[in-house]
Amino acid sequence: MKDQNLDLFDPRTAVMDPEFSPTSTREPDFAFAFNDSNFSDRVLRIEIIGDSLDGDGDSDSHGCHSLADWARNRKRRREDFKKENALDITACPEEQIISCNQIDSEDADNENQDESVVAMIEEPNSGDEAANSDDSTWNCDSPRVIKVKTLHISSPILAAKSPFFYKLFSNGMKESEQRQVTLRINASEEAALMELLNFMYSNTLTTSTAPALLDVLMAADKFEVASCMRYCSRLLRNLPMTPESALLYLELPSSVLMAEAVQPLTDTAKQFLAARYKDITKFQEEVMKLPLAGIEAILSSDDLQVASEDAVYDFVLKWTRAHYPQIDERRDILSSRLGHCIRFPFMSCRKLRKVLTCNDFEHEFSSKLVLEALFFKAEAPHRQRTQAAEESASSSRRFVERAYKYRPVKVVEFELPRHQCIVYLDLKRDECANLFPSGKVYSQAFHLGGQGFFLSAHCNMDQQSSFHCFGLFLGMQEKGSVSFAVDYEFAARTKPAEEYVSKYKGNYTFTGGKAVGYRNLFAIPWTSFMAEDSLYFINGVLHLRAELTIRH
Repeated sequence: MKDQNLDLFDPRTAVMDPEFSPTSTREPDFAFAFNDSNFSDRVLRIEIIGDSLDGDGDSDSHGCHSLADWARNRKRRREDFKKENALDITACPEEQIISCNQIDSEDADNENQDESVVAMIEEPNSGDEAANSDDSTWNCDSPRVIKVKTLHISSPILAAKSPFFYKLFSNGMKESEQRQVTLRINASEEAALMELLNFMYSNTLTTSTAPALLDVLMAADKFEVASCMRYCSRLLRNLPMTPESALLYLELPSSVLMAEAVQPLTDTAKQFLAARYKDITKFQEEVMKLPLAGIEAILSSDDLQVASEDAVYDFVLKWTRAHYPQIDERRDILSSRLGHCIRFPFMSCRKLRKVLTCNDFEHEFSSKLVLEALFFKAEAPHRQRTQAAEESASSSRRFVERAYKYRPVKVVEFELPRHQCIVYLDLKRDECANLFPSGKVYSQAFHLGGQGFFLSAHCNMDQQSSFHCFGLFLGMQEKGSVSFAVDYEFAARTKPAEEYVSKYKGNYTFTGGKAVGYRNLFAIPWTSFMAEDSLYFINGVLHLRAELTIRH
């Protein structure tokens, strides 16, 4: 079936898509032959019926001034079709039609083809036919024909562009220039079909509005003209996008048979939503109203601006509880869709423990994800980078780290012989560079003795030498008036041995909101710290370690 969707004149099948290769061969232009009897071997008779049983011929698309109108009208037409079941080809009179068979197709029963088309091959009648003929031979249950259009067509041109027409013209009938082909369509499809036929000759469209382009795209899908679908998709991608249009484009793959042709448009819609809502806290009320496809597009982005992956987890639970109040539905959505958007390996261990006891997840599903996350956390940094690189080449991104407001840390805790924890914080070179001249970056919270702490890296001025330098600080989260006496030590991996080397030791009695550390951790200016030959960046990563011990 895949080969049937190929356009014989489509450069993608012969060379490349012109969109990606400006030097590729230009598609042949047969506009001069459109509806010209001198270059045609058949007559196409287009019977136009009303979109409803009352025979109203007004096209819905004419009133679509926005994509919202287009979506509403298409939904209504789809519902009307299901109710009316209007196009039953068995109602065709045998005495007038030689062949009245639906064109064979593997996809003929696909539920997405909600607006069927009737295709017939018949001998031409002499003279003109009235559009509203009351001929008794048409006195059946099919909708009344309100208009008829007749065009001269070239079967090789249409067959080369469309598997639909290829099958229609190779249906076993004897070759004859007198052969007449009849299509029956809804009034709402008339303008789109005429644009499509024109495109099959000229490789261009005259329409430029989003609703009209979508109508042509849907017609191109129905008649299997993949090149026109790609052309419409390209034009739609170049038009200004809104959240409403982006959400509509996300639904296209489930609404068309040739989903591959609209994939670039769908990808652009995902990128638009991800960029618009990358700070979900800023648009939280608006984001909470988005449908599932929109939420997936946003949460799949690497550029999501969130404090930590814990915040992503909390948001997913909040959204699913609001949209899927039934626990069974919620579990299904989390297991099949949204659970895969959460990057569990970058969640804190405390939050992962909560995942295991969360009733919203299937236990087997959550256990697998938490176990996978813990194994990833236990891997050596170079193995983590390898896994992330392998993931980035696939559709899954669960091992790819986002640009969190609070940087993930790896924590090892000890209770005996002393209450102690060792915290590992890695910063990329570009993250450090972005700190200049007075920036700060904070780690995720970690816990010691039931109290939350964090690390913060700074670019600040050395008080004695008045130059910029790298500083590292340890802070305690604000929680009541509890005080902790802590011994701490900062260390960093250093070339050439690439082992952790102690850089600063101290002790401090913490109270809520206080922080302590060293303003110039490496005792060098910022320019030396960031230099290409810096001792502290190993494969572009600064490896920091903080060891905390509660003093008794």
